[in-house]
Amino acid sequence: MAEEAVTTLRAELGRFERVEEAFALLEVFLEVARPRLGTVVLDPVGLRLPAEVTDERALLEKLIDEIEQEPRGKGRVLERAFDMDDEQARWDYVRLAYSSNQATVWSRRQRTTFFEATLAPKATYWLPDSLKADYFSALTARGWAIPEDWTTAVPKRPKPWWKRGSR
Repeated sequence: MAEEAVTTLRAELGRFERVEEAFALLEVFLEVARPRLGTVVLDPVGLRLPAEVTDERALLEKLIDEIEQEPRGKGRVLERAFDMDDEQARWDYVRLAYSSNQATVWSRRQRTTFFEATLAPKATYWLPDSLKADYFSALTARGWAIPEDWTTAVPKRPKPWWKRGSR
């Protein structure tokens, strides 16, 4: 069975006029994709609030401080999971994803990464065609502008599993 085509969409904070727009787009994505989602995690060590965050800065600094005060077991905690059925957990994840060394949204069975933010400046969505259509419809219905290069991005078929990792 051939895999569905996937579109790559860049989502760095610098692409948006306001950081809150990036947060809103991620929040809508998590709502739309929730039935397809598997693990939603981020690296809780060394969270750094991006300078672009303005509106919720004090609230997010408090959240980061609380996370950093949590007791840690032996060794480094590599990831912290968030329950997307919990509204507060979704809110926390959306705002912390861009503050983390790595934040990832996986599909069920972790076969596909749907979203990843790494080292604060980089963020990317990888959306199968059907999920992209649902996501874009939800963004339009909520009155959010879809970045122009997102609407013109060309979907590509993933490499067969035996060719992945080779160039």
